[in-house]
Amino acid sequence: QVQLVESGGGLVQPGGSLRLSCAASGFPLDVYTIGWFRQAPGKDREGVGCISSSDANTYYADSVKGRFTISRDNAKNTVYLQMNGLKPDDTAVYYCAATGYYCSAYVPSIEYAYWGQGTQVTVSS
Repeated sequence: QVQLVESGGGLVQPGGSLRLSCAASGFPLDVYTIGWFRQAPGKDREGVGCISSSDANTYYADSVKGRFTISRDNAKNTVYLQMNGLKPDDTAVYYCAATGYYCSAYVPSIEYAYWGQGTQVTVSS
């Protein structure tokens, strides 16, 4: 069974950090570009960034550039989203997803074949 599972969400104060994990089962994560998306209540889903499978090239949305970092550990079949300098506007459910497209720029969500169930991130004092 193909499955992506996010973990690591929680409540954090503004300026704090969290590291989200995206673990795959049922398929090798290292042949897919992995994207991170988020959706806040009442808002459209937003692409956060992605990391390619072949050379770990990354892309970030302007809203998170310089604060968030995506990395992958293929031996653990896991991709990470390190979030620093968190702001209340970062509050959302965060999802990871897998696609066969190369990550050189934003890859639309429609191109992703597999999705995780999401993990809640709340930034509040």
